[in-house]
Amino acid sequence: MDPLSNKWIIHLLVCCVFVGVGCNSVDKKIYVNLNYTVSCVRLLNATHQIGCQSSLSGNVGVLHVLESEEKLDWVLSSGPNPPYIVILESRLFTRSIMMKLKSASRRVAGVAVVAPNTNLGEAFSPHTTCPNENSGVYSETYDPVLANCNTTVWNPLGNGLSYEEFDFPIFSLKDDNDTQVIRQCYLDHNLPVNGTPQYPLCAMELYSHMFAVTDTATCMRRSDVNFSINPEMVCDPLGDYNVWGSTRPVNNTAKGHKMWESVVIAAARLDSRSFFFDIAPGAESGVSGFVTLLAAAHALRDITQEAPPNRTILYTFFQGETFDYIGSSRMVYEMENSQFAVDLDNIHSVLEVGQVGLRKDSRLWLHTDPVSRKNSSVNKEVEELIANLHSAATNLSVLPDEPIVSQPLPPSSFQRFLRARSIPGVVLEDHKSEFTNMFYESMYDNGEYMNLSYPPNLTPQEQLEHVTERAKALAEVATLVARALYKQAGGSQTMLDKIKADPQIVTQMLYGFLVRTNNSWFQQLIPSDFMSHLTNGPPNLYVGAIQQSSEPTVLVQFLLANLTGSTINITRENCQNQREDEKDKESKHIYSYWWIQGAAPPNSTQREGYCVRSSARLSKAVSPAFDLQQFTSKDYSTWTESRWKPIKGRIFLVASHELEMLTLGVGVGILVTSLLLTYFISAKADILFSSGREPANATY
Repeated sequence: MDPLSNKWIIHLLVCCVFVGVGCNSVDKKIYVNLNYTVSCVRLLNATHQIGCQSSLSGNVGVLHVLESEEKLDWVLSSGPNPPYIVILESRLFTRSIMMKLKSASRRVAGVAVVAPNTNLGEAFSPHTTCPNENSGVYSETYDPVLANCNTTVWNPLGNGLSYEEFDFPIFSLKDDNDTQVIRQCYLDHNLPVNGTPQYPLCAMELYSHMFAVTDTATCMRRSDVNFSINPEMVCDPLGDYNVWGSTRPVNNTAKGHKMWESVVIAAARLDSRSFFFDIAPGAESGVSGFVTLLAAAHALRDITQEAPPNRTILYTFFQGETFDYIGSSRMVYEMENSQFAVDLDNIHSVLEVGQVGLRKDSRLWLHTDPVSRKNSSVNKEVEELIANLHSAATNLSVLPDEPIVSQPLPPSSFQRFLRARSIPGVVLEDHKSEFTNMFYESMYDNGEYMNLSYPPNLTPQEQLEHVTERAKALAEVATLVARALYKQAGGSQTMLDKIKADPQIVTQMLYGFLVRTNNSWFQQLIPSDFMSHLTNGPPNLYVGAIQQSSEPTVLVQFLLANLTGSTINITRENCQNQREDEKDKESKHIYSYWWIQGAAPPNSTQREGYCVRSSARLSKAVSPAFDLQQFTSKDYSTWTESRWKPIKGRIFLVASHELEMLTLGVGVGILVTSLLLTYFISAKADILFSSGREPANATY
């Protein structure tokens, strides 16, 4: 290659670099990208789809900040520059406004809700009034009078927004610098002048395109290689893992019925949800229950070793209960098919801890099933369990009480066990009938709503260790639960006074699950490989698609292992190989072993790890419908989550249509002129460039 060619190649590369840099610079000058955006996503089940999405290339609309519902007409009819992307303050994110925007979707390109830094002053629950009404025990074949919340509406504040389908994107924005930029852009460019906004206008673009459509059967068929030449995964089943453990080791390798084994199940749910998939704190709906059960399990660790009761207590933490009881229905299915460590014949009774964080007048309500209690033997066991709960409350600030016997069970995992057979059981709640929780399954069901407050000027470490009033109250409930479980398992009445939950443990768990998971206590209780799961905020309790264990599942697994297990003196290698020494081949069947990173001694950064041996394990929490390929099942959950393109948003200024057409016309004119000029120069090249050319046959 001659030097002249090399020179032109270098010039071309330099030009490409400058063009790339220039394009990037122009992009930054045109667009302001939003740093924190959380979208509502599309979910599907056997019959339909819910949620939101944008078009494939994103939705673009002129920004309009809605000040009140009375001024909605600008968006719905009178505004001259549709489509609009509507900015809503959280107080205006209501069913009334959203359904009006949905009905005028041709004029609405999207909605952005500004999430407040403090909670609303009024109730908000985007869930339905009757959670899981089609997947519980009450149906046309099991006392139809009690079905569909006919006698008790559990969540009367529910507006059902989370179960609506919107054909435009809906985002949540933090009330921070991004929101201030959006507001200022609107004030500078979009306020009407003499009744009409003047160009350029401030606009927003939202991307949240979903791949799945119609229902679960359709999206699973599209993903199946047997039905498609070129299958593409467009949706995934919702699911995660259940966490379970027991007071006595149970052989997990030998599945099915255990002879002479009687089990008392202590249950709680792990998940929650909100309208926006990535903001589900679930303080009252989830955290209050499973923290209480974890504290009760810890209170029982020593006493069950010192004076073991006749029966085994099985701690179970169910995932995916929000979506038609995914976790509990899976465990019941495995018990029915000898795929779990015990079966239904081994179950003596069930005690479930529900929403217990907002007690009024210190009352704790004991809910039972009126249908199964018609059986005299079941009723006798239920009455005994209730008596044990009353006995356990002695000298505690908790007052167990019972609603009328004819009242059905609230939404609870226990209902899935009753669908399989009549089992004695009680569900503990802080409400007699309708939920106390005014933010059920919403982003406002958080630590603030639980009144988890700290004195001012405390460091994060001091907050972690500060015992709050809420922690003290839940520790009392945990003590009640622990004592009742011990007595129900056949433990001695004389030992009950020795059982007491630790408020310090409760306050640290509440801080971890409602303030920040990345704290010194949680760091000490997990293996080093799981440090990446910890964040500087509370975990998201939305179950999500089944891919790997979620942050709440991982944390509860290791908390249960540390709070109920024991530290053993073995090497790290043996611990990680699930054995106590090189010859041990049996322990792995009844125990799980974890090398925990531990704490660092004073004046050192090197953590001192140790091995924890416990009965804490994971089991699948995926609906049996997907194993059975029954995507239209009425017996099991069929919820799936659509896959999506990257979710993002940005704002920019948009010119008038006339200016855009003028710019296009000028551009086309320049293009045509340049083509003609190029053609002319090419055609006349011999004349234009011949004067400086030497004859080809010149000699010297």
